[in-house]
Amino acid sequence: MRQLGKALGGIAVWRDGTLLRARLPHRGAPEEPMWGGFGFGEGTLPCSSEHLHFVPVSFLRQMQEALTPGHLKKAKLMFFFTRYPSSTLLKTYFLDVQFSRCITSQLIKWFSNFREFYYIQVEKFARQALLEGVVDACTLQVSRDSELFRALNMHYNKGNDFEVPGRFLEVASLTLQEFFSAVRAGKDADPSWKKPIYKIISKLDSDIPEGFKAAGCSQELLHS
Repeated sequence: MRQLGKALGGIAVWRDGTLLRARLPHRGAPEEPMWGGFGFGEGTLPCSSEHLHFVPVSFLRQMQEALTPGHLKKAKLMFFFTRYPSSTLLKTYFLDVQFSRCITSQLIKWFSNFREFYYIQVEKFARQALLEGVVDACTLQVSRDSELFRALNMHYNKGNDFEVPGRFLEVASLTLQEFFSAVRAGKDADPSWKKPIYKIISKLDSDIPEGFKAAGCSQELLHS
């Protein structure tokens, strides 16, 4: 059980008698939060000044111990910007979540599922283009009115209330071209033929807008 208490004139967070978070007063220093690299539930912090951190009471009240449908919706929208987020990046954009190994694993699993759906759809359309007689991969472009985009948008942005960034269309186009070229060259006979494509796409993540750091999936984010 977590409790708030005073630590040498500062603020502390305790659980079962163990100090998890604390802030010592700094003379002449502004009252600014200092965030560490540990999340609740990930271990006990040693009681030395170099490991003491401030957690506002109002922020603690907003922390959630489980992921919600709102978090899933936000994660899907984040996929338009990043396909391969690290756990560190995810913690930066889900500030209202009380992270644990289970929560981190679930978020990583979400993005793994997002990628699986993405690649399955792209491969399907690449093979379809080959059957239709397309010979030049460069002619394959994913536009907002294409069937592939509609399939992806329906999955990640079901309400269609978020403006998908143009950069995602570029990445999707390149992914489609890579799959098409690989299949056309017969590389799909190799069990690991997709790995080079994954490596290319993993390097194409872009910065996620700061608005995604807001709790849940706000209306401001959807209509930004």
